[in-house]
Amino acid sequence: MTALSTPRGGTEEWQPVCRVVELEVERGATALVHGQAVAIFRTHDDTVYALGNHDPFAKASVLARGIVGTRGDVPFVASPMHKHAFDLRTGRCLDDQHVSVPAYDVRVVEGVVLVGHRKPDAA
Repeated sequence: MTALSTPRGGTEEWQPVCRVVELEVERGATALVHGQAVAIFRTHDDTVYALGNHDPFAKASVLARGIVGTRGDVPFVASPMHKHAFDLRTGRCLDDQHVSVPAYDVRVVEGVVLVGHRKPDAA
């Protein structure tokens, strides 16, 4: 693992996952990051996002197999099971504001996708 400075000024553990070019555009991939199953997504503008892979509605680890799209300005992944959409930036469900999945900090450094720790829950 690589320790890098975070925008918040501290140090945080960042785990290299893959090269960004290995991620298919608007398709998910899974990785084990900090002991958690994480779904990694690369959007058409080459932004990379990471969410917990577990769909709380289907109670299955399937989000990486979901459909990536946008609602207005919001990039999302729709679960392949029940089609609930989750904001790729925050993990918040767009169809039920009381439900969310973990979202993780992501950086791309020299073409390598690095995933940090879970973002604080958006309230």
